[in-house]
Amino acid sequence: MSVMLPPPEKDCLDLGFVRLTDSAPLVVARELGLFEKYRLDVTLSREVSWANVRDKLAVGALDAAPMPAPLPAMTTLGASGIRVPMLSGLTLSLNGNTITLAAPLWHEVRMRCAGQLDAPSTARALGAVLRARGGNQPTLAVVHAFSTHMILLRAWLRTGGIDPDRDVRTIIVPPAQMADSLAAGVIDGYCVGEPWGSVAVRQGTGAIAALGCEVWAGAPEKVLCVTQSWHDRHPASHLRLRLALMEACGWLSQLDNRVRAADLLADAAWLDLPPEWLLPSLIGELKREPGAEPVQVPDFLVFDPALAGFPWRSQAERLVDRCCELLGRPVDPAQRAALVQQTARPDLFRECARVLGMPAPVSDRLADTDASGVQPGVHIQ
Repeated sequence: MSVMLPPPEKDCLDLGFVRLTDSAPLVVARELGLFEKYRLDVTLSREVSWANVRDKLAVGALDAAPMPAPLPAMTTLGASGIRVPMLSGLTLSLNGNTITLAAPLWHEVRMRCAGQLDAPSTARALGAVLRARGGNQPTLAVVHAFSTHMILLRAWLRTGGIDPDRDVRTIIVPPAQMADSLAAGVIDGYCVGEPWGSVAVRQGTGAIAALGCEVWAGAPEKVLCVTQSWHDRHPASHLRLRLALMEACGWLSQLDNRVRAADLLADAAWLDLPPEWLLPSLIGELKREPGAEPVQVPDFLVFDPALAGFPWRSQAERLVDRCCELLGRPVDPAQRAALVQQTARPDLFRECARVLGMPAPVSDRLADTDASGVQPGVHIQ
């Protein structure tokens, strides 16, 4: 790195994270000394839920954190319970989610799948099960109302002819509580980031009915989020933080490094889970049901900053539109454009790309297929 960076306005930073495999960029940057390389002393704070993360960012108890991709815009809009302007200049990961059903429900679904276990087939089979039940609503969980998980779950249900507002009951459960809630019979299924879908499979309490990347390939999942006021006060610190995390994502993009990443994440300070529970989602080899052979899903979880890091405004618009469906009202196009311009910041990615000497897209909008080959899923058009 030959570019001279301005000194950080604040060098001691507190970053929040949740016990998920896609928290890997933060843990890798911490453990490999990448934060130190950029003169940052970073403390990682393990949080229970995304609501906790959002609230701590809002009041300044955290400097920055990964967040579900829709949350910065929806918090800026005031739709998530509080109104605080937030922004992101870096997407940390694509994909990485699973839709899991409890073992008893999965047994009924599987009987109607005729051996076809792709996402549309399992959705149609679930629809047939629910119609046969005659109005008995299952309870499904997501991690936050305004999350990619909610968007994926609703899209998958609709594929099976299921009305997500009428035919199922949806509740919010923190990620690390999903598998236990399923085992206890509190919920019948959930959409969550790994490893919590695979945990249910490993424990024999559930099966993965659909992969998030089957529903929306290349879906933005976690973004690095800060408040607008924090960025305005600490632009150099924010730049250094993004650079460290982009280097961590670049390291994670190498498959050979994923085994070490699983070992790092397994530490009691971070995910506190056995590395063999974390490795499948990192290397894209997942068991979809107990006793089954792993299936190969090469793009299950994407970290590569060149492919995944750019905050496309067209995707941000799609996220806002889908989240506003939950509010029962469409967002005004002019308001949406202003909101996305404020919260999705391609210019901040390009600033980092110049420092790192890597290419960056010229356009802020993703075409049907961009130069990297990443395509938006047909269910989220």
